[in-house]
This record gives sequence, C-alpha cells and structure tokens, in this order.
Amino acid sequence: MTFLGQPASVDAVMAMNGCMIKRGPDGDGIVARGRVAFGHRRLKIIDLSEKAEQPMVDPALGVTIVFNGCIYNHKELRAELEAKGYVFFSEGDTEVISKGWHAWGTELPKKLFGMFAIAIHERDSGRVILIRDRLGIKPLYISEGAGRLRFSSSLPSLLKAGGVDASIDPVGLNAYMTFHSVVPAPRTILAGVRKLPPATLRIYEPDGRTKEEVYWTVSYERSSADVARSFEEWRGQVHDSLRTAVARRMIADVPVGVLLSGGVDSSVVVALLAELGHNDIETFSIGFEARGGEEGDEFRYSDIIAERFGTTHHKIRIEESRMLDALPGAIDAMSEPMVSHDCVAFYLLSEEVRKHVTVVQSGQGADEIFAGYHWYPPVAASNDPAADYAKAFFDRDHARYLAHVTDEYAGADNARAFVEEHFAMAGADDAVDKALRLDSTVMLVDDPVKRVDNMTMAHSLEARVPFLDHELVELAARIPGKHKLADGGKGVLKDLARQIVPKEIVDRPKGYFPVPGLKYLEGKTLEMVRDALGSQAARERGLFRPEYLETLFENPQAHITPLRGSELWQCALLEVWLQTHGV
Repeated sequence: MTFLGQPASVDAVMAMNGCMIKRGPDGDGIVARGRVAFGHRRLKIIDLSEKAEQPMVDPALGVTIVFNGCIYNHKELRAELEAKGYVFFSEGDTEVISKGWHAWGTELPKKLFGMFAIAIHERDSGRVILIRDRLGIKPLYISEGAGRLRFSSSLPSLLKAGGVDASIDPVGLNAYMTFHSVVPAPRTILAGVRKLPPATLRIYEPDGRTKEEVYWTVSYERSSADVARSFEEWRGQVHDSLRTAVARRMIADVPVGVLLSGGVDSSVVVALLAELGHNDIETFSIGFEARGGEEGDEFRYSDIIAERFGTTHHKIRIEESRMLDALPGAIDAMSEPMVSHDCVAFYLLSEEVRKHVTVVQSGQGADEIFAGYHWYPPVAASNDPAADYAKAFFDRDHARYLAHVTDEYAGADNARAFVEEHFAMAGADDAVDKALRLDSTVMLVDDPVKRVDNMTMAHSLEARVPFLDHELVELAARIPGKHKLADGGKGVLKDLARQIVPKEIVDRPKGYFPVPGLKYLEGKTLEMVRDALGSQAARERGLFRPEYLETLFENPQAHITPLRGSELWQCALLEVWLQTHGV
C-alpha cells in the first residue's frame, strides 16, 4: 500500500510471495489495483476448491482480503450472515471474514473464534485494515517507510522485498539477550520491522493516518462466586471448555493429528479427542540421542497414551548428525531468531508429520495458562514479584548484559522495565496473575507459539493450539491462583488429567522437549558456532565483546542460563540468523 499516489510495487509482492512457498504450497495469487497490491500463498485446509482462492475479491461489496489461519466458527457466522441476506460463492472461512467485515465492521474480530492474521482493502474508502488474533497465534509483520506500507506473515519475506532498515534495534537486542529471545510486540530485532500486537485491529487511511484498537484483553479479576467455587467445580468447567476447544480444532477438510510428547498437556488433548468419538487418531513423537546425562526422548510416556487410546502412533528418532544437517533449514524458517533448543526438534518432527497429515493439534500454552512453570511459586511468595520473575526467567541481569555487548548496544535496562510496567497494569492484582498475564500474552506469543508456527509451516503443516482457545484462557484467568498452583503447578489441569489419562503420565517429573546436542555444544555443532561468530560479518557487526566470546569458547558448558540454555548458542544463533537472511 502506498500513501503518496504511487502504484504499489507488484515486484515487491512477488518477491514476498516467493519467500513463503512452504507456508502455502497449494496456490498463489496477486491482486493489484493502483495504490494497493495483495499477495497470498495458500495451504488448502477448508474448502479445497479454487472458489476459496486468495486474494479473494468481492466486487459487489468492494472488499479484497488476504487471510492466514483458521476460523473455527465460520459455519455459525455464515448462517448469521445468510440470515442478513448475504449470498456466498465458496464454502470456506475466508469469504465469511470478508462478508463479516462488510456486515459488522470493527466488531468482526470479537465474533471470530480462531487464529488469524487478516488484511482487508476497502475499494470505496481506500482503507487497508490489519487484524491479528487475540493470542498472537498467527504472525503479522509490518514495514513502513518512504510513503508505503508492507505487511507479511514472515519477517524474512519483507527483507526479500527490499527497502527495509535492517540495522539492529538496540531495544530488540536487549530483549533478545535478556528475555530469553522474546522481543515483545511491536518491536523485532530489526529497526525497520515491527509486528502488529495480538488482539489489535489497525486501520490505515489512504493518506497514511492510522487508528487502532485493542479488541480483547484477558482479565484476572474474580467475582465472589469465582472465589467461592470449589476446586471440583473448576475442574468440571475446565473439562467442558477444553473439550469444546479441542472439538473446534478438528474442523478441516484434511486429516488432523496430534503432536504427542508424552506429557500431561498433549496427552489430555488425545484423551479428549477419544471422548469426542475420534478413532484412529494419528499421533507423533520425536526423540534425540542422550547427552550430558539427559535423556533425549520421552517415548515410554507417549507409548502409554498411544496404547491406552489406540492411536496410530509414529515414533521418530533423530540422530545428532541429522539434527546438525537440519539446523540451517530450521534457522531459515525462523521469522525471528529463537534461542530455544527445540526449534530444530519441531522442524524435524514437522517434516515427518507432514507425510501423514496436514493439520496437528499441539499442547502449547497449558503451562502459561494453568501455571505450570517453576517460577510461579516464588513469584507468589515474593515482596517484589517483577524482580523475582526476572531472576527466574531472564538469561542475564543488566550488569551482565552490559558486560556482554559492545558499547554501541549498551543502553537502558529495557527488558526489566517492560516486565515492571506489565506487572503494574490494572486487571491483575495477585502476583501470580501478573506473571501469568505476562507469560500468556507476551512470552507465549513470541517464544513457544511463534516457534511452533514457524517450524510447522516450514513444512506446510498447520498447528492448532486448543489451550489458547480464548474462552478457555478467560476461564483459566478466573480460577484462583491457589487452585492453579496446587500439586506443584497446573493443579486443576492435572486433576482433570487423572480422570481421563493413565496416572503415571500425571505423576511424573515435568519434562521438556530435550535436544541435548544444542545445550552441550561440542564437535561439529561447536565448529559451526565458532565459524559464525568468528566470521567477517560478525566481526563487522560487532554485537558482542570479544573477551566475552573468548570466555564462552573456553568452556561452553560452564555458561548455561537459568532456563538451561547455552549462552554461546544464544549468541551464535542470532548471528547465524542475521547472516542467513542477508542482514
């Protein structure tokens, strides 16, 4: 979209589309009219016919739309619109959004149940509208400058279009190095790229003026009835709400499977699908070689669930050599640098899963919604919850940060200030609620959810997250903290799990997606890291103090962050990502 009367660049849109073939291998299209040009890559999941192709143009209504995601209640909304006299030419959810915008305007996103990044062009007003889903499950990156606006589901695609300020954003670097690679919206690691925050609708006028609204927030305020409700009543409500969330995410015209780690969250998803009558569910687990005394798989637990519910189970074991070979592809698939070791795990898992299904449900989000992480109990007992949150979650304090980066990037303690400001916001009085709100609306968006979206879509696989159904999130927020913290965390969810899955799945140590080879850097992986940080590009960029890197290389295993990550991998991953994407 341009604001100075110049035609939109079709070449730029073509370059962006070409960068996202894997996100949408089943079709592509461009619609360009004067100041506005839309491009789209399609992954066919609902209405497999060409009637649902995008960009979708409705000449009668004067609306053009591109849309990424899935609207789970599209059939119900279609019925509402048909009752208003709207006539449909397709069976998909895209047309429901288009006509819904015409019918309801800015009220539309409040009616949508699903995950979505939407762009709409109104022919008659000339306006462009951008909308992102409530929990930020689907990405939406923005580049503005020189009288034009560009937007995309992928940051690298904006770089492909050119004209982007690709210098390092010092605030973004501080967040990446401190907040465990989480760079909260609207910033990114690059100065010239921003992202639309979750639950946000932004309108661009033809002259470049903007206005926006946040159409949804989650409140942790509780009624007297909420406080008085028993643990068992909360468990029953969670059961009903989560069953509904899982059922919604089976809506598709292609097969749907489940990523089964063997933990409580994904096991509950499988159990609820069985409750709903879904037979022969395809489930998928991945394992790596053990390293440093840490097991590389949890197959013994996923096997229990697969046997109990009779799933068609696929166990995928990855040798370290294959993991190293896959690292360039996984890093290329990152819209932003993500330090978590399990990116490559999800990348390789998705590659195998896509051979069997096009859509999977995942257990992401349960820890952030139901208080499953180890830092919640200390925060609950804290006199300074923001400080204790930072102590548990941050990769380094600000003094260490200043000792690790060069003077050019040694600014204020922005990451800590962000946490303190977020904790001080109205709507959550309890310390645990403050931490849960931050994790579910910020950390979750720009770490676990982004990780799964990027790695699955790299193989044309759509991941759906029932624990982030917004009605379930609202319900969980109202549950008193003592019920969520019970039983070592996720008390209500664990109690539900004991009703529907084998107890040995619940009563076990908390597991993570282990990728030991990226924590204990050695051999070829260490060589790759040394090459990246010792390259001419890295030296010219000058992000890290040379003496700090020397210390890391002397003994990589001695520099592990509070969240069990490698400081050396964190530095190297950022540099490799920048070089991979031509920055």
